[in-house]
Amino acid sequence: MIKRQRRTAAFTALLIVLCAAMLTGCATYSNFKSTFIETEADNTAVARIGVFEPLSGKDKEYGKLELQGIELAHELFPEVLGKKVELVYADNKSDVDVAATAARQLVDQKVSVVLGSYGNTLSLVGADLFAEAKIPAIAITATNPLVTSSNDYYFRTCFVESFQGVALAKYTVEQLGITSAAILKDADDDYAAAVSQTFSDKLVQLTGNEYAVAKVVEYHAEKKDFKQQLKEIKDSGATVALLASRTADALEIMRQAKEAGIQLTFLGTDSWGNEDFLKSGGSAVEGAIFSAYFDAEVGITANTEVFLKAYREKYGQDKEPPSEVALGFDAYLLAINAIGTAGTSVNGEAIRTQLALTRNYPGASGNITFDENGDPIKSVVIKTITNGAFVHLYTVEPTWQ
Repeated sequence: MIKRQRRTAAFTALLIVLCAAMLTGCATYSNFKSTFIETEADNTAVARIGVFEPLSGKDKEYGKLELQGIELAHELFPEVLGKKVELVYADNKSDVDVAATAARQLVDQKVSVVLGSYGNTLSLVGADLFAEAKIPAIAITATNPLVTSSNDYYFRTCFVESFQGVALAKYTVEQLGITSAAILKDADDDYAAAVSQTFSDKLVQLTGNEYAVAKVVEYHAEKKDFKQQLKEIKDSGATVALLASRTADALEIMRQAKEAGIQLTFLGTDSWGNEDFLKSGGSAVEGAIFSAYFDAEVGITANTEVFLKAYREKYGQDKEPPSEVALGFDAYLLAINAIGTAGTSVNGEAIRTQLALTRNYPGASGNITFDENGDPIKSVVIKTITNGAFVHLYTVEPTWQ
């Protein structure tokens, strides 16, 4: 009996020593627990990546653009960790109520990573559900800062909406050589306020002049006559003006400026980079300058060329891919890169950690590094409109400090 007790005591002591040795290599008990107790064997036959998109409803056109990029990348890179990648689709139908159900479906199917959704609100609906399940997610064109700033598990391939103001200010000072500009903005739009503020702050920083913004003029959404606002900007002496406004308002402002003979270089954001804007604006938008996520004319990385080749082979040699497609392509590449680097398709915490450690990943839309919020530090393309066509002007490199 005594011998058995001694053996039991010796075994217990040995166990304590072993546990202490293990804990020495772990920073916290939480790390020890996840490493030695909660590790789930990655013996799944496939790696599942969730597609959280509006494939029907009012936003389906945009959801399907993101999906094009995801599926194109999947066709080129259909495996990770020696197993096939399965895309698991959850149509949120452009509806916030449906989005919650769609997000839960992806959680229930134990996907490794979620891609999407188009639409800031739809992404925010799924955010807490994915984080609670420890499933990392990558937004593609959701630009609202709240998508990532309040959630450690959400990342994105597009830069935040206000970031474009920084890039446009850098281009204005460093490439146009202009040290003073005006701002015309929608007083009722949070997006306009954010872009205007970052543009103004960066302009002041770069010029060292607190009065670098010559004039800030606001208007309200119902406004249709902008003659007075345009006169105020003209009288300020500014030759460049940031238009922080809805696309329809920007078009009308540029038409009225042209009719009044007011010569200004208008600056805008990525919403100007589509064929509808060109057709609707006509000669009034000639010379306008705007920021963009992607430009097919500029091969930024090796994966840019891989993407363009695959896209044109599938959709036609004369087709230029929208930026949403390139960003969707990058989201998939980042997902399988993180899974591969983590060495697991079932441990969401490990995959999330590898995403957070992403540095200079060569995506189709540029080299991607994630900051502390999960937002990408990446190049910003600057384009202009010349003879009714988009023309690449410059690529602003990510030196934002």
